[in-house]
Amino acid sequence: MKTLRNYFPILTWGRHYDRQTLSDDLLAAVIVTIMLIPQSLAYALLAGLPPQAGLYASIAPIILYAVFGTSRALAVGPVAVVSLMTAAAIGAIAEQGSMGYGVAALTLAFLSGAILVLMGVLRLGFLANFLSHPVIAGFITASGILIAVSQTSHILGVSAGGHTLPEMVMALIGALPQTNPVTLIIGVAATGFLFWVRRGLKPLLRRAGLRPRAADIVTKAGPVLAVVASTLAVSLLDLQAQGVRVVGVVPQGLPPLTLPSLSPDLIGLLLVPALLISVIGFVESVSVAQTLAARRRQRIDPDQELIGLGAANLGAAFTGGMPVTGGFARSVVNFDAGAATAAAGAFTAIGLAIAALALTPLIHDLPIATLAATIIVAVLSLVDLGILRRAWAYSRTDFLAVAATILLTLTLGVEVGVSAGVLLSVALHLYKSSRPHVAEVGLVPGTQHFRNILRHAVQTDDAVLTLRIDESLYFANARFLEDHVADRVTPDCSLRHVVLMCSAVNEIDLSALESLEAIAHRLHTMGITLHLSEVKGPVMDRLKSTDFLAHLTGRVFLSQYEAWEALRGQGVIVRQPPPPAPVR
Repeated sequence: MKTLRNYFPILTWGRHYDRQTLSDDLLAAVIVTIMLIPQSLAYALLAGLPPQAGLYASIAPIILYAVFGTSRALAVGPVAVVSLMTAAAIGAIAEQGSMGYGVAALTLAFLSGAILVLMGVLRLGFLANFLSHPVIAGFITASGILIAVSQTSHILGVSAGGHTLPEMVMALIGALPQTNPVTLIIGVAATGFLFWVRRGLKPLLRRAGLRPRAADIVTKAGPVLAVVASTLAVSLLDLQAQGVRVVGVVPQGLPPLTLPSLSPDLIGLLLVPALLISVIGFVESVSVAQTLAARRRQRIDPDQELIGLGAANLGAAFTGGMPVTGGFARSVVNFDAGAATAAAGAFTAIGLAIAALALTPLIHDLPIATLAATIIVAVLSLVDLGILRRAWAYSRTDFLAVAATILLTLTLGVEVGVSAGVLLSVALHLYKSSRPHVAEVGLVPGTQHFRNILRHAVQTDDAVLTLRIDESLYFANARFLEDHVADRVTPDCSLRHVVLMCSAVNEIDLSALESLEAIAHRLHTMGITLHLSEVKGPVMDRLKSTDFLAHLTGRVFLSQYEAWEALRGQGVIVRQPPPPAPVR
């Protein structure tokens, strides 16, 4: 039964569901539904799909996540970055608006769902750790810029394509003479209104005497107000006759049963984009879910989250949707609105289903410019160019990764950008771990603690060299340690003992073991004895299973202080750290 609850988290929280929880979930569902209606339409537009695809992708996937997901606040559906990646993936293989384009979107959702479920069953959630936060922040920032620029054409009322920033900018410049003034007025007004809603509406309502919860609900409904106002303007003033593009006819009804294509050629073209969408979507989703769960002292299971998100994407593939994941903005709104369980998502799906059944005729005259404004305002909150400054101040290698990810995403497209981000994350990890920090340490006077001689006043002995290794030893850094030891001991004729302090070494692989043997042999030929100290239990167990200890010229000491007491001679001196370098 425990295993069954692990795969169906609904069996855990469902046992304690009561009237108060139902009330909290219903209120959160109403607020999120109001927010999701314009968002779903807008993100379908961003993906190049009919508006109803966004609604469909927010019904079955939410219900499936409620059954299989472990987060009680995560709101699943179309999101900006995944919608952009969807457009980039299928735009290269099918013409927008064609049946093949829609089938490709369904297939992409199916492949993404299958990949996520497989990763969850194999418990591969840890793979997301290989994507560093700076790289993800850089990719999302660049994607936010691309999305905002791509929607500018709808604000202007012109046709301008492109998948990279230079292409988009040049297309926009070329299309400027065809700008539709009425569309521009609607787009600018909607954008300005939505920005004001985010910053100024809630304080205004609070000053007017509205309670915090009511003011928050009205603020979250800001996009709906923009949708209603602009739709009425187009309808009453017959602005469509003046060239204003509208949503048009949206099929009225529940999501249809659809089938993705299993064509080997199409699957071959979409497999890599599906993998990238799966990884990026999972990282974004699990980050939000963990943050919100921590606020209520709850926990999520990353491996089960893979299954929950995979089931959601499979549901989208068979109900006319598009790839989905957990959204940051809607999840925070869901959390702040008081969602107590994943049932809030199921109630949201019911609300959206009612909208698909009864409200779609009302959005016939909704201007595309208003949806574009909704997207622009939403994605600009994702843009964080300050990550460049923070990365530069903290780590040059992280800055390089962030800058390269942003630059490649903007100039070569989202797939190249995210692929480069993944490769950079792994490459930087390997580079850093291949050059471990190795410190020469000495005894802090009056204590049994050993510290870096470049940072502290410590006691050392001319005949004893102690090197603290601050990294596990494996094939990528084993040779570095060999060279470091050789460079240090070669010019020092007074040395008789070298101690490798292994307090930070969690593992020694076979390549590193061979390097240690080479170090011991080289030191022995120089008349120097090699010792180890503070070797951890699991590492010691591995060493005992070999003949390394039998051939070790020195000893293995329980503590570094024990090694110091056993090996030190008469040449103990107190060394002062060098003065800090002058600030230039």
